[in-house]
Amino acid sequence: MDDAGVSLQATMVAMGEAARAGARALRLASAQQRTVALHAMARAIREDAAKILAANARDIEQARANGLSGPMLDRLLLDETRLEGMAQGVETVAAIPDPLGVATSRWTRPNGLDISRVRTPIGVIAMIYESRPNVTADAAALCVRSGNAVILRGGSECLASSLAIHAAIVRGLEAAGLPASAVQAVKTADRAAVGLLLTGLDKTIDLIIPRGGKSLVARVQAEARAPVLGHLEGLNHVFIHAGADLKKAAEIALNAKMRRVSVCGSAETLLIDKAAAGKLLPPIADLLIKAGCELRGDAAARAIEPDMKAAVEADWTTEYLAPILSVAIVDGVAGAADHIARYGSGHTDAIVTEDAAAAEAFAAEVDSAIVLINASTQFADGGEFGFGAEIGIATDKLHARGPVGAEQLTTFKYVVRGTGQTRP
Repeated sequence: MDDAGVSLQATMVAMGEAARAGARALRLASAQQRTVALHAMARAIREDAAKILAANARDIEQARANGLSGPMLDRLLLDETRLEGMAQGVETVAAIPDPLGVATSRWTRPNGLDISRVRTPIGVIAMIYESRPNVTADAAALCVRSGNAVILRGGSECLASSLAIHAAIVRGLEAAGLPASAVQAVKTADRAAVGLLLTGLDKTIDLIIPRGGKSLVARVQAEARAPVLGHLEGLNHVFIHAGADLKKAAEIALNAKMRRVSVCGSAETLLIDKAAAGKLLPPIADLLIKAGCELRGDAAARAIEPDMKAAVEADWTTEYLAPILSVAIVDGVAGAADHIARYGSGHTDAIVTEDAAAAEAFAAEVDSAIVLINASTQFADGGEFGFGAEIGIATDKLHARGPVGAEQLTTFKYVVRGTGQTRP
């Protein structure tokens, strides 16, 4: 390792050690102090709006020079409206019930021991993310609310934006009497910093959360020496059942795909029940095409809509994050569930139907983190769940699943109260 590598390693290990101290300060802080800090963070983001937007303009300029465009550029872009939304998101997190110290269960044993299971912070979280500078504020707010210190490593394409947001966050923390070490940001674009985070920084990191493309998540899961909370791609499906209301189905399909194509809750595959495909597909396809969506269908779908492009096998496993939608004809709920089980990522899947039995069968058969009935997949968002914000949509089945908010960033301990009992 050369001198630069040694220096970076020392810097990163020092961040881990500082985060440990920051985590202790947050854990011992009162709920009110953390609430005050969150409001101060939101206020600082608004006060620093000009600096943050200027930094974002530099990121955008560099991203365009590097060939970034379309939905990927949209992910990176901040404007006054999005910045205000970011500040409001922090305030929403401040308003949610504090999760720490809550006894989720309590019971008394025959020997008189009083046992309770109490929520407690995880400790130090490393957050590795790409493209979206707003994640800097969301992750910081949720970690402060849940009493966890966090080390943020944003993508190189949003580095200036993320660091400007982080500076505001630190001002808010310090205004509330909390240490800057509670929320730290990696200030270099050097990819070696990610590798060092994955080592766990001398066991100072308790949990690593990747949020980004498939390659990032795969690397983190393969190389991490600390536990990982997985966030896989959103290979999301909308199934239009034969019992669907056509107007409702068309509106949901359009919104699920086209409201914002660059988010992980965007639909990537439309499944149509073959029992009513001839009636359902043409008007839905027409609406999507008029909205600028390219459709790629299987043979059965193209037999109904010949102008549709032919789907290839890769289409069923591609997270387009673009105005492209694959379309397949399936045989009822069972056929939809089979298709989702084969190609889905366990993220978010929806059914549109007026048949209550079909809806419940779909909810039972589809094993995804989020299953929606008669609603757009774009609701796959922690804010829409009332969590204030989210760090991501967890597709793992252990610890947390679905939108990861403040409560999901806690673990628990058992507190046992006795009156002098000894074990015979």
